[in-house]
Amino acid sequence: MNPTKPHLSLVAIIVVFLLSTCNEDPVVIVPPEDESPNLLLIIADDFGKDAISGFTEGSIKPNTPNIDAIRNNGITFSNVWVNPTCTPTRSSIITGKYGYSTNVKGAGDVLAQSETTLQQYINDQTNGKYATALIGKWHLSGSNANVNPENFGIDYYAGLIRGTVDDYYQWQLSESGTNSLQTNYITEKLTDLSIDWVHQQTKPWFLWLAYNAPHTPFHVPPSGTHSQGNLTDYTNASDPLPYYLAAIESMDYQIGRLLDNIPATAKENLIIIFVGDNGTPNQVAQSPYTSSTVKNTLYQGGINTPMFISGKGVARTGVDHNLINGTDLFATIAEIVGINTPQIHDSKSFKSLLTQATTIRNFQYSEMDDGADNKWTIRNDVFKLIINANGNAEMYNLATDPYEQNNLLNGTLTPAEANAKMELETELLNIRQ
Repeated sequence: MNPTKPHLSLVAIIVVFLLSTCNEDPVVIVPPEDESPNLLLIIADDFGKDAISGFTEGSIKPNTPNIDAIRNNGITFSNVWVNPTCTPTRSSIITGKYGYSTNVKGAGDVLAQSETTLQQYINDQTNGKYATALIGKWHLSGSNANVNPENFGIDYYAGLIRGTVDDYYQWQLSESGTNSLQTNYITEKLTDLSIDWVHQQTKPWFLWLAYNAPHTPFHVPPSGTHSQGNLTDYTNASDPLPYYLAAIESMDYQIGRLLDNIPATAKENLIIIFVGDNGTPNQVAQSPYTSSTVKNTLYQGGINTPMFISGKGVARTGVDHNLINGTDLFATIAEIVGINTPQIHDSKSFKSLLTQATTIRNFQYSEMDDGADNKWTIRNDVFKLIINANGNAEMYNLATDPYEQNNLLNGTLTPAEANAKMELETELLNIRQ
């Protein structure tokens, strides 16, 4: 989609004037690049680096040609930190704030309606220039099945209000405040809704597509959408990994179907962001991660998830090692759609990384509070510190110990390590004041 710019007629007048009054070589004035790209943010649920190609973690990978294409055509971000469960990650993206500021730090916590969402911010700052939709998993309103996310400033919402489904083939769809029982496979239905919405748009759009796949329950996706063989119904005696991989492959199949059904002009002007909301579930964790260092933990396997970006205006390819927070998607998306917001709240835009190598952050931060554990973590380019509310701490050198096997605080710190610890503690005070 390339809407006509109001200022283009003025540019044409200037060109005509210059051509008619100048006896020298004509001056060519090129209109500015389109500043209104369409944007597709895809969030996969319970999706760690060991669950996708492009990373060394994990040895058994799903067949994901469509996600692979997003990665291969753009940038792989290797150091993205989110939260260890889905609700606080989604909250941090949609508000640009850490859970410390919103009090959304655990699964099922409730986002206050007084918070300004990313979609509302885009609407306010662009005078309604963009159409916005959130299709899929919400899980920002606790157990309130009657909430309508459109009341948070989103033009259109359809999807799953809860954190998970009991059955991928039987679930409650909430659409613009109305609930209905669905018997379509949820990953396919969310894709259908996305295709329908995109085809209805007449102006630039921002679609947040939040699949609940590959979150449990483990199940058998529709035949023809995965390559894991003839899976039988899942039982507690089954190996869960093929079912988990099948759900990922089926999601990838639907992503391909969505991209194939986006109109050509809209697709030419499209930026795609794909990200995992937290690490892999413990039942299917792969080495070098373990069941105690993935989802629900502040270890790397719980908070360092995949993110790939490609499409309109993405000039770089390969791997970028910048420290990126989930909160940073707020300012980044705002800047992509034309709002001059390099930094807001706890969010720093990394839009510049789409075209050039630079440094965005010196520190990353994440946190969790599930009622039993209240802890937080911070890192710089080398060291990572984890502290809980009781003052217990762990510290790791991620450059030499990327999977956190050697807690440096069990021994005597070197002067460099002691200085790093003090620096990290100081930055924690700045964040949590």
